[in-house]
This record gives sequence, structure tokens and C-alpha cells, in this order.
Amino acid sequence: MKKVFKVVLAFVIIIAVGFTGFTLGSNSSQQISQEISRNDQEYIDNINYLKEIINQNYLFDYDEKDLEVGSYKGLFEGLNDQYSVYYTKEEFDKLLEDTSGEYAGIGVVISPSEAGLIKIVDVFKDSPADKAGLKVDDYIIKVKDKEYSDTDIDKAVSQMKGKEGTSVDITILRLSEDGKEEKEINKTIERENIIKPTVQSQVVDGENVGYIRISEFDEVTTEDFKKALSDLESKNVDGIVLDLRNNPGGLLDTALDIADIFLDEGVIVSTKDKDGKEVVEKSDSEKDDIKLTVLINENSASASEILSGALKDRQRAKVVGTTSFGKGIVQKVFPISTDGAGVKITVSEYFTPSGEKIHQIGVKPDEQVKSDISAGEIGIDNYSKDNQLQKAVELLKK
Repeated sequence: MKKVFKVVLAFVIIIAVGFTGFTLGSNSSQQISQEISRNDQEYIDNINYLKEIINQNYLFDYDEKDLEVGSYKGLFEGLNDQYSVYYTKEEFDKLLEDTSGEYAGIGVVISPSEAGLIKIVDVFKDSPADKAGLKVDDYIIKVKDKEYSDTDIDKAVSQMKGKEGTSVDITILRLSEDGKEEKEINKTIERENIIKPTVQSQVVDGENVGYIRISEFDEVTTEDFKKALSDLESKNVDGIVLDLRNNPGGLLDTALDIADIFLDEGVIVSTKDKDGKEVVEKSDSEKDDIKLTVLINENSASASEILSGALKDRQRAKVVGTTSFGKGIVQKVFPISTDGAGVKITVSEYFTPSGEKIHQIGVKPDEQVKSDISAGEIGIDNYSKDNQLQKAVELLKK
């Protein structure tokens, strides 16, 4: 499979640089300074004037560095794009943590939500969050007593991570089953080293069908997926249900590798930047032709949408569930070498093999099936109640 670039398509916890992460950008400081001198002198003069007003009139003490950082952050906030952000050195270092599948934190997967809050879409079994009673569909509204919305998701993640054995204060908002009542719950959670279980697999009880769930696309996921698939195929299952529900994304290359397993030669995904430049990722001619269905829901995003969209468009698998989240844009990271800070900025948009746009639209399933149970209950462990999974198995048997 052709590898053109590596980016992370995710909402959470997991980005790296070097050979596995966001595309790293570079820029010419000389060219940029020339453009500033020609076009933006008035802007710079206004900034200096505002600083002078503060210096002469502001009542309380303040830190000049805070003003500087605030102006940088404000520049990116003016884009009104929650995925384009300025980071201080501390924030940038945390952003670039390794995506090896291990980190010190509380053990949740989070995502933006329609409510504008940070939503928990997965809680790792036996993790600190699990032991503290956090649940899927809870909203994280405060970390260390500071409020966060879904536009601050990277900042909230950086605060939840830390050294093993240290604690972090979390406030969650939990809705009643009918959604009419809200309850704030405060938790103090001790961080642990978390090994993210990104692949779960087994034969469906009572059915000759294999089940593989991918919770995120990390560095470890491709090999774990191949092992799971090989194990199920050695048991001569009739087909595979690939469950991407509640999967917020991850490494693009991992999603491409898994798509390549099931697709013959052709387009997996394409991206276009602001100048219309197109980059096309393709699968090779070899493929595993085992029967396949795919499960998605409203929490399936980014890399999940690339994989499910490709398998659907190429008519390789029937997609079952509800329309996915609709995050179809790519970010690039630019380090700022002078002080170790950096920025992340949206640089392109991706499209399915047929040219369908996904951003703010999502992947629409072939079989629309609304879940009869909550997002936290779905999965192979609750097969008797999971009507979406039952439908995916039924389609495989036809």
C-alpha cells in the first residue's frame, strides 16, 4: 500500500511525532517576516498600543509572558476551529506523547459532543476510571477544578495525564436515563500506567461468526488486529463483524493498513488542501475476502470513518448502525523552535473513494439500526441485548 504521509485523526489522548504522528510542518521565518513587514504592520502596531494601555492602566499585577501566550492563543481561537490550537511548551510536549498504546492517566476515551461538552465514549476495564465508577456517556466538565468544554479537549487531556501514582480531580456530569435530570459528581482518581486494549476478539456465542472490536487506532493496533483475524479464521468462521462503535479515531496509517487487508487495488481515501492539491491513499491488489460487516455509531469518528467509508464505498462490507460523527479534516503540527511551543492547524479535508465528503456529515450506514441499549452497554459481552450487533451477524449469514 502506498504511504504518502502519516497523521493522527482523533479527538483524544494520543499523538506522536517522527515516524508515527501528525505530519510535521516547516516554515521559512525569513519569508514570514517579510510578509509581516509588508502587510501586517498595522496589526503589530495595534498590539503594541493595547499593551501600552494595559501597562499604563491595568490595576493588578500581571505577567508579561501570560499576555504573550494569550495573544498567540487568541490568534488561533479567531479561526473558530477547535482543532487548530496554539500550545505552550508544556502543552506541546504532552501533545506529542508517544502513541505506543501506553500512557499514565485514568483510562478513558473521550470525544467532543453535540452538547458542546467532553463526552466519555469508552472506559477501559479495570482502569482507574472504571474503579472510580466513571461510565460511558458521562461528561467531563472539570479537571483540577477548572471547567473545560469540547473546544478545550486537548487541554483537558493534558491535565488528566501525569505521573503514575499521582492523583487528579475530575468533575463529571451524569444524566438520568430519561435525560431530564443532571447530577455533578466529583472524583479524585489516581493515575496509573494504562495499556490501551485497542483490539478485542472472539467467536460470537451460538454463531459461527467472528467479532473484532477496535477501540482506537494506535501503533499496536495493526499487529493485534492481524493476530485476532488470523485466530478467528483458523476457527473457520463464516465471516467477521468489525465493530468501530465508540471509536474516536487515531493513527491514519493504522486505519489504512486495516483497510488494505480487505480491499484489492484501489482508492482508500483522498485528501485536498486549501489549494486543491490532492493526495490519494491506495490499497494494493492482495486482499482477504472473508465476509465482513461493519458497525458504526454517532461516536465513530475520523480514522473510523475513513475505514468504514472505504469498505462501504468499495462495496466490500455492509455498514450497520447509525450515522457516524462527521470529523473529516486533517491537522498538521508545526513546532516553534525558539521556545519549544507549537501549533496544530487544520490543513486538509478527506473524502471517501467515491468522493463523498464526511466532515460534519458522517458516514451513513447501509442498514440504519438505532441501538436499543446505551453506548456503554454495546458490544460482544452484551450480545443478547445488542440489536445492532445482532443485525450485523444476521447480514453475514445471508
